[in-house]
Amino acid sequence: MRQPLAKRPLNAEKLLLSKWTAVTPRNKEKHFLVTQLLRDEAGHVVGCLLEAVLSKNEYPLDWRILKDTGQWLQGWH
Repeated sequence: MRQPLAKRPLNAEKLLLSKWTAVTPRNKEKHFLVTQLLRDEAGHVVGCLLEAVLSKNEYPLDWRILKDTGQWLQGWH
């Protein structure tokens, strides 16, 4: 039996324009694109702005939440 491949750690600096799928869609919004990185005074990434592909609604999000595979999957599924 094959072991599942380990996921690589998520690099906050490379999130811009990455694609994400919500595991549990709300308001028919399932696919998202990171359109902006939100930074603190020191220039560290503390969050991101997700844009829903269909509705174009934008949502600020702590980027570390994207690591939770129970909520988010990388890419469009």
